[in-house]
Amino acid sequence: MSPASPIRIRPIEARDDAAIATIIRTVMPEFGACGSGFAINDPEVDWMHRAYAEPRSAYFVVERDHGDGQWVVEGGGGVAPLAGGDAGTCELRKMYFLPSLRGLGAGAALMARCLEAARGFGFARCYLETLTGMDAAMRLYERSGFRRIDHAMGDTGHGGCNTFYLRELGDA
Repeated sequence: MSPASPIRIRPIEARDDAAIATIIRTVMPEFGACGSGFAINDPEVDWMHRAYAEPRSAYFVVERDHGDGQWVVEGGGGVAPLAGGDAGTCELRKMYFLPSLRGLGAGAALMARCLEAARGFGFARCYLETLTGMDAAMRLYERSGFRRIDHAMGDTGHGGCNTFYLRELGDA
């Protein structure tokens, strides 16, 4: 983001846990993702900073300046090793934005930051799961080099997801 941008991305801190939990619990029901088999029910939702302090994991928050110098967390996303997957594959996880943050370029900026972190951790591939109806997110994934695959990978516990993507990380 440019220095004059009203958006900034930074690593999650403990003080961000409540805001990120609220964002996840606000956004997921917009897309019908609130029953069992969805990330909204993951135990880590309430302590994201701790969950992403694990090795080869990173979670970033996206803050927006509302013009008064007060930065407000309005989104986030991260990467972590794919549970039940091979050591070379990470998962893009819990990337959600409040409606007020959408359409401002934050998705592409956060995606770039997450993929950069994944490469830095030595991952060769990045996998993600999503849901039919999350059309804007799927367009972002495809613009970011992800290709749709026909099956789930690993053991994410998100049986409610029905669309799967994979991206090789060798290309920037």
